[in-house]
Amino acid sequence: MYEGAVQDLIDELGRLPGIGPKSAQRVAFHILEADAEDMKRLAAAISTVKDKVKFCEICFNVSEETRCRICQDERRDGSVLCVVEESKDVMAIERTRSFRGLYHVLGGSINPIAGVGPDQLHIRELLTRLSDERVQEVIIATDPNLEGEATATYLVRMLGAVGIRITRLASGLPVGGDLEYADDVTLGRAFEGRRSVI
Repeated sequence: MYEGAVQDLIDELGRLPGIGPKSAQRVAFHILEADAEDMKRLAAAISTVKDKVKFCEICFNVSEETRCRICQDERRDGSVLCVVEESKDVMAIERTRSFRGLYHVLGGSINPIAGVGPDQLHIRELLTRLSDERVQEVIIATDPNLEGEATATYLVRMLGAVGIRITRLASGLPVGGDLEYADDVTLGRAFEGRRSVI
């Protein structure tokens, strides 16, 4: 335990996701040893992002405007809607340059243990968006973990009556991976999602 401001900083850093006590201590001491101007820029960036960044009124992606740049882009295909858990998932998909449709960010996944149910997610807003007859397909791109699967299952049940094509991202073996190291679920999904090559 350290005194005063140093311990306060370690405690606050430790509250961040993915940062345990040792990492928080390492980051705190890095901040102490770093150039003061660099740390002032970091503090200003944190303050600015909290002041300026909000969520898009249509898809709930992060944006500095009321509508994100993707929702504003008229060249995007409005007939395909990709449903993701978080804004970082939008950026991951955008990096592939394989998808030219629109997005809907749920704001998390169903996780009863953490107290997150369907009502805490942007599912009602998704149903409202689907009343627009332009949407022909919904791609469910939630994480392939327990919470993501529960969310996908819930969405499939909810959207089944809407009459729109519903698809789920394929999952399976990573490029460059070895079969012997694949877990049973991943290998099973690879078999289920196999496709014809001839």
